[in-house]
Parts: sequence; C-alpha cells; structure tokens
Amino acid sequence: MILRILKYILFFFGCLFLILFIFCLTSAPFWTWYNMSTKHAGIHRPPEFIVVLGGGGMPSESGLMRTWYAARLGNHFFRSKVIIALPGDTVDSLSSVYQMKEELILRGISGKRISFESLGTNTRAQALNIASSRITRYALRVTRDASLLIVTSPEHLYRAVRTFRKAGFLLVDGCPAFETAIESELSFDDRLLGGKRWLPAIGKNMTVRYQFWTQLHYEQLVMREWLAIVYYKLNGWI
Repeated sequence: MILRILKYILFFFGCLFLILFIFCLTSAPFWTWYNMSTKHAGIHRPPEFIVVLGGGGMPSESGLMRTWYAARLGNHFFRSKVIIALPGDTVDSLSSVYQMKEELILRGISGKRISFESLGTNTRAQALNIASSRITRYALRVTRDASLLIVTSPEHLYRAVRTFRKAGFLLVDGCPAFETAIESELSFDDRLLGGKRWLPAIGKNMTVRYQFWTQLHYEQLVMREWLAIVYYKLNGWI
C-alpha cells in the first residue's frame, strides 16, 4: 500500500516536472509573469505618497531596481513624499533600509521627502502600519483617502496593490520595477572562437543559451507568487 502511494507521488511529480520543462521551451512563463505584473499597473493620478517596498538587501537586484524606479518617479512627481517600507535600523548607515534612502538621495530625492516604515516584516504588516501612520523615524500622517503609488518587483505588484487596498486605502496605483534586456545581438560563431569541435555549436541557439533558463526563472517567480497569493486570500488579506 505504501509503495503504491509512493509510486503515485513519484508519477505525479515526474509529470509535473515534465510539464514545467516543456513550458520552459515556450514563452508561456514570461507572459504569465508579465500579466501578473501589469494587472494592477498604471498611474492614474499624481501620488501623494510613493511607497517603495524593500526587496532583498542593499545592494541586491530587487532592492536596486525598486529604488531606481522610485527615484525616477519621485523626480517626476516632485511633490510626492517617499516611504521606504523595509524592516531594519533606520539610523544604522550599514543597514539596507538606510542604504535605500542614500540611494534615493544619490538619485536626486531630497532626504526631507523620505520616511521609513521599518517595522513590518511582510506586505500585510507594512500596509497596516502605513494605514495606521505607524511610520518610524519621521512623523508622517497618511490618511486612507491619500493616493499611493506602490513600487515593487513585477511579480509582487498584484498582491501588493490588493493588500494595500484591503488595508483601507482607496486610491492605490502600481509601478512594476521591470528590468530591461540589452539591445545587442548575442549570437556567435563557435568555430571562430576555437574550442572542442566535438561539442555541439550553440552560438546561434538563443533557446539553449538564454531562453530556457530565463523561462525557468519566470516559472519559479510565478509559482512562488501564486502560493503567496493563495495564502493571502485564505487569510483575507487581499
């Protein structure tokens, strides 16, 4: 009986792996990720507050990308205040939350416009803390009818915007921090570079060199975010 159950489990995961592998040979993971990113994206009004949600540490891909977008938006909407939502010590110059502020200042945002929400350790807590004006370091009043612009990683935007709306904010827009692909053509002629002639030539095969691994990365992002969305829905947070 146990062996039969184990057999079914292995068969299920084997089929799942095969399906995910096949999808990596298509553009389906990218478009799934992209649709999640743009569902609540858009800026419909000048925001009173730009809320940049902290990702990893600083420097990190997510931290730098989100900060870069927040700075561009802050320089465009020059009347908006900027809130950095990331747990940490706001007076420690080596902390990630402090370094996000320094990055914003480096990119032209006045330090007087920047505040911290450094208590919340997930999106739900950050939204509730901002809604209740529990923002550390600087006194800042945020009302429920204030217009917010959420800046976060693309796959996280759907959950983030809905979480802030569930926390009571009526006017919530979102900006996904998309990365940009390089414009250059990356193919090459294997024979001109030397190497082993018995190895297959992959210089002009973008699927093997890049697309498969990129789609695999998108699959991982989407699956992780789907699980987080289900958890948030079950808890009534979105």
